[in-house]
Amino acid sequence: MNAASLRVAFLALFSHYRRHPGQLVMLLVGLWVASALWSGVQAINASARDSYARAEAMFSVRLDRIERRDGEPLSMHDYLALRLAGAPVSPLVESELELADGSQLDVVGIDPLTLPAGSGFRTAGGAATLTDFLLPPYLTRVAPETYAALQADDATPPVLADGRQLPPLQLAPELPPGLAVMDIAAAQALLEQEGLSHLLVAPEVTLDLPESLVRGHAANLAAPGQLTDSFHLNLTAMGLLALVVGLLIVHAALSLTLEQRLGLMRTLRALGLSARALVALLLTELLLLGLLGAGLGILSGVWLAQWLLPDVAASLDALYGKRLGSELILPWHYWLGGLAVTLGGLLTAGIGTLWRAARLNVLELGQAQAWRGQFLRQLRGMAVAGSLLWLVALGLLSWLAHQPPAQGLRLGFAMIAALLLGSALWLSPLLAMLLAGASRLLKRPLLQWAAADLQLQLPRLSVAMMALLLALSANLGVGSMVGGFRLTFLEWLDQRLVADLYLNPPTEQYAAVVDWLESRPDISALLPRARAEATLLESEDMRTQAPRQVGVYGVTPHPALTEHWPLLTSLGDETAAWQAFSQGAAMINEQLALATGLEPGQWLQLSSPTGVMERRIAAIYPDYGNPRGEVMLTASQLSERFQTSPDSIGIVLDRKMTSGDVTPLRRALVQHFGMSGDSLIDQREIQQRSTEIFERTFAITRTLNVLTLGVAGLALLSSLLAQTSQRRSQLAPLWALGVSRLPLAVIGVAQLAGVALITATVAIPLGLALTWCLVEVINVAAFGWRLPLHVFPGQIAVTLGLAVGVALLAALLPAWRLWRTSPRTLLTEFDAI
Repeated sequence: MNAASLRVAFLALFSHYRRHPGQLVMLLVGLWVASALWSGVQAINASARDSYARAEAMFSVRLDRIERRDGEPLSMHDYLALRLAGAPVSPLVESELELADGSQLDVVGIDPLTLPAGSGFRTAGGAATLTDFLLPPYLTRVAPETYAALQADDATPPVLADGRQLPPLQLAPELPPGLAVMDIAAAQALLEQEGLSHLLVAPEVTLDLPESLVRGHAANLAAPGQLTDSFHLNLTAMGLLALVVGLLIVHAALSLTLEQRLGLMRTLRALGLSARALVALLLTELLLLGLLGAGLGILSGVWLAQWLLPDVAASLDALYGKRLGSELILPWHYWLGGLAVTLGGLLTAGIGTLWRAARLNVLELGQAQAWRGQFLRQLRGMAVAGSLLWLVALGLLSWLAHQPPAQGLRLGFAMIAALLLGSALWLSPLLAMLLAGASRLLKRPLLQWAAADLQLQLPRLSVAMMALLLALSANLGVGSMVGGFRLTFLEWLDQRLVADLYLNPPTEQYAAVVDWLESRPDISALLPRARAEATLLESEDMRTQAPRQVGVYGVTPHPALTEHWPLLTSLGDETAAWQAFSQGAAMINEQLALATGLEPGQWLQLSSPTGVMERRIAAIYPDYGNPRGEVMLTASQLSERFQTSPDSIGIVLDRKMTSGDVTPLRRALVQHFGMSGDSLIDQREIQQRSTEIFERTFAITRTLNVLTLGVAGLALLSSLLAQTSQRRSQLAPLWALGVSRLPLAVIGVAQLAGVALITATVAIPLGLALTWCLVEVINVAAFGWRLPLHVFPGQIAVTLGLAVGVALLAALLPAWRLWRTSPRTLLTEFDAI
């Protein structure tokens, strides 16, 4: 056929949407919401990766770090001693400053003259000369986002909370947001500290360090992008789920549109249009609609990402201490990637429809029963494919059980995807079997007709029900995981925070403060704590034979602590474990146990300033929120072996005298020792702050869950609206036989509510299985610790209610239209059969 004939044929095909605008809206809405949610998540990830790339280009990631083994700040004497010995080390100071508006700014002070070549300093530079950076009034180099937030006008530098000013700002686009880089002299003056945070040295340099110092290798330092991979992979998985649910709307619309255009396509084929040309025209139509839907979706996704970005930034800051900018930074490939994924998903959703249109001959194109018969054959194929996906999920689970937890993140998500898709494919065959059984068991003719009619609707409803199943199971699974995490986290805080007040006294005042506290009758117990850094050395009991940096945490095994401190596993009972701990054994957190394979009863070796320590492991304790491995000793052992003093004191009040009120004690400490507010932390303040961080961290998860469920409801509503006219023609004979419109409308609502209830019933065990996968596989691989599995009956009831509620809302509009349809219109529909 020539170009003019093809154009006429294309216009004839597209004219279908003038008669059925609802189907065009359903197609565009499905593409729009699918692309919007996917593009929004990818916009957040793209902006975050830009921040990580700038952070990884900085000197603190590419270079080895030298720190004091006891965790105390380095002194200028430590630095000068190494420099005089010929060590090419460079000092660095980093801390936070509070600005006049109450916000915090990370400040890094460097010495550019001694920084190694691979420090990233050159990438953080600017147009000013080195002299301007080194000499008063100095310069403050910041990222464009930080510059826009700090610079009120071009002349006045930002003001600190105490009234002092930062050095003049200079743009450095390669810096990460929220960070200010200046000369070390300017930083020390602003931060009012003489010590150094750590020393930097090139990885290839060999040094002989004194026992008091420890070197952290760049290869062992987790880069921001590596540390937060699990968070962004989780977002990507949720965005992909939303994309799949949205594309299911598109698939349902395409199937219905093609079925309703069978007569038109038969006519075009009879006029000489080849099957190849017909498929090409349908494909062109898909691409045009895809470009429009994807464009709307990408623009909406950018708006959604901008709306969610503050919550994501707060989550990453709370979980990993990594800050994101407040503005989206989208590379050029983001736009192409969003368009490619949406169009690829559209072609995937429509390939089956195009294939069936190409395979059916001209005579079969006019027979709707051919499509229904093919759907029955599809049910068998869906059952087989679903079973195969379940076997894949079981195989991945079996393989992951024999692998280190850290290697199971992506395979864990693959296992969850196989489980969800396999269950979704099995839903339609299950509904078909249940409806076939119900039609045989029901005795009343009208109920038999309702079951048979529902079987007839199943080809069009199955895709929407699959979308609802995925959304409900994800909502239940993620909701149960978050709810269980919240319950466990708050219970763990109550157990760990046994002291009423936590005090961080200056080192020079520590002894005087302890003597003063011990003399007070209103104090029941003092629980000193200490921290240090060490290297866990290789041992036969470790699964991974490589040294690793660990934190060493010193506590006081007083009954006030040991009676509440939770233990996961121990050598003997908990009393025996604490007794062994008091006598010199060690405890390790769950993160270190999972990473190394160490268990209670085995031995570990730690480096220390006084030599190698060998300790038997008495127990493993939970340590939620800590991203690294930790060894716990008594505070006295830690102080002795690491030559450091406790850095904080937990104060337990005598309830008989104080009723837990810490206000008088705080006031007395301020009066006697001049303690600042930062040195005194109330237990209730810690719990409140931790709870706020938790709620903010999972805000985006809840938002995406709600949006995904909304997309599933939209899929159901779109499927019903698209077949409203055809449904009226099927209901017209019943009305002609004497069944009034009210029972017909009620039956339609009840049919959909029943199918939705069955779908929700299937979603409950699937959601619980998803919860188990999240807490046993994903959480362990992402964070290094395992959550207990919690089941919430209230959430299950809400899931059932949501399913029925979504179905009722979707069914009310078609039922209302049927109720409003006049008898004359129904007779017309009956004549048209």
